[in-house]
Amino acid sequence: MFKKILIANRGEIALRIQRACREMGIQAVIVYSEADRDAKYVKLADEAVCIGPPPSQKSYLHMPAIISAAEVTDAEAIHPGYGFLSENADFAERVEKSGFAFIGPRPESIRLMGDKVSAKDAMIKAGVPTVPGSASSLPDDPKEIIRMAREIGYPVIIKAAGGGGGRGMRVVHSESALIHSVETTRAEAGSAFNNPAVYMEKFLENPRHVEIQVLADQHGNAVWLGERDCSMQRRHQKIIEEAPAPGIPRKTIEKIGERCAAACRKIGYRGAGTFEFLYENGEFYFIEMNTRVQVEHPVTELITGIDIVQQQIRIAAGEPLPFTQKQIGLRGHAIECRINAEDPYKFIPSPGRISVWHPPGGPGVRVDSHAYSNYVVPSNYDSMIGKIIVHGDTREQAMARMRSALSEMLVEGINTNIPLHRQLMADAAFIAGGTNIHYLEGWLAARKAAL
Repeated sequence: MFKKILIANRGEIALRIQRACREMGIQAVIVYSEADRDAKYVKLADEAVCIGPPPSQKSYLHMPAIISAAEVTDAEAIHPGYGFLSENADFAERVEKSGFAFIGPRPESIRLMGDKVSAKDAMIKAGVPTVPGSASSLPDDPKEIIRMAREIGYPVIIKAAGGGGGRGMRVVHSESALIHSVETTRAEAGSAFNNPAVYMEKFLENPRHVEIQVLADQHGNAVWLGERDCSMQRRHQKIIEEAPAPGIPRKTIEKIGERCAAACRKIGYRGAGTFEFLYENGEFYFIEMNTRVQVEHPVTELITGIDIVQQQIRIAAGEPLPFTQKQIGLRGHAIECRINAEDPYKFIPSPGRISVWHPPGGPGVRVDSHAYSNYVVPSNYDSMIGKIIVHGDTREQAMARMRSALSEMLVEGINTNIPLHRQLMADAAFIAGGTNIHYLEGWLAARKAAL
């Protein structure tokens, strides 16, 4: 087992990894930008190294600075967390060539799954169902693009092959708008991802977003840890996640879970990962694989009792998985609300000093956050400042605990989206379960019209 790990991230995930290291008796090295000098995890670190000024490009995305920090602190491995460099194959390669273990998949796996076209092709070969669409990147010939769209059937969605995070997508409802949409998406993809390739898929009208968590070791073993429903989204960004997904037959889930585990074995995957699907009319359609730990991993931890971050570390150290698929059981229900520093109505970011921070407690309540009273939320990064996660024996109990937790949560000095979560926990459609990925956008539009 490693004696010292460098955490190449910030915010709540840096603290989460730090806690996993401490529990395992591993020293944690924190790297931080000047904007994060007063962060809780920096103060708690065994060692902390400033790697640059606030802009991400000069700190958390600056590969030489991170690798140099690992060298000067004698770290043995680097954990990238999520976001930043976590799915950057070049970074994973540089880490390993510099003599450190990368706590994540092999660089070739990140490349394979990072390109949406090659990922889809790999899943088709592995027997995982995919959304009907183009078998490869779209050609330059407009006539061929029109022919393909007619064959798939409108509406279609144009996606960037190297995209992610909800960017590089455009829905096309008619043939007259097709070619312009393809050209626009190509230009956006080239600018945002340095890869202008795009592909086409059938646009599903009312799907849910359901994902399967997997773990795979370096000895050919792979398991899946149940599913998560992440359909409550605004602009393709998840707001609320829960596990298990309400209303989907277990046999259907088990069938797709087994296929995901089999796909991991087929492509030689290593570490934690998430297969993301659209689910509509009883069918699953693969959309992408995230080759890292997810923001929403705690809901899976609470229903399985498995520490996903510790398993990432153990896998990277060469240990085999300590359990088989038959030994993994699901207990109860878990819900996560992402707490963002933003206006709950206009969604404008709200950085600044938190004058009061009072997190909730009680049975089945977990708060993952690096925030505290008098902490200054920097304006340079994502607005998420924490997550409230609850667990109950039933979905009803979990929702009741979340309502209680949200009523206890007190944050002053900045705006947060807590009022939005309180409203959603009282929403009849959410309480019933099974809302689709477009529901929240419609709900927000109706709320705005009513104001």
